[in-house]
Amino acid sequence: RELLDMEVKAKAWRPPWYERHVQPCLAELLGTALFIFTGVLAVVEDAGHTGRLQPALAHGLALGTAVAVLGDI
Repeated sequence: RELLDMEVKAKAWRPPWYERHVQPCLAELLGTALFIFTGVLAVVEDAGHTGRLQPALAHGLALGTAVAVLGDI
């Protein structure tokens, strides 16, 4: 009877250390690498006198593509 009268409190669920620490760091690393790669490639492959427009469009299109592909995650 005593066992039934006690309230059992469940421990709050915590994600594993990998999901808390490693996954955010890997996501940041891959995102930064994507934007550095597209920015450098846009500057190196200059199509004429586009100035700042080409790197800006490259970053914008890369961001739009990433959101469209990974937006549901």
